[in-house]
Amino acid sequence: MTAKQPYRRTPEQLASDKAIRDKLQVEKPSLKKSIAAGNQFIPLGEYVEWMHLSHTLKDAREASGLSLADVAERSGIDRGALSRLENGQADNPTLSTLIRYLKAIGKKLVVSISDDVPG
Repeated sequence: MTAKQPYRRTPEQLASDKAIRDKLQVEKPSLKKSIAAGNQFIPLGEYVEWMHLSHTLKDAREASGLSLADVAERSGIDRGALSRLENGQADNPTLSTLIRYLKAIGKKLVVSISDDVPG
């Protein structure tokens, strides 16, 4: 299995992101205005859950006595991508990525659904 190449943003994408950041620094829109403009946000509770999961992945890997290089070799996932996954910096990992990671450390993905509690 070959390692997937890391995602690289194009110069155009980087320039677009910078323009958006610069605009937000000048305008400083309220949350209400940002939502009305169609911007999407991750609720804090979901962000905290994702950070907890990402750190749980790292703890499980370390408990298995495996290095990032070991998991990269076993999973075919780039070592940098694995590091971003464990540090909560992977914006939207696929199920395939999570399953490959977990299989490489001798674990499996278990999914459940619960009621959404308004916060």
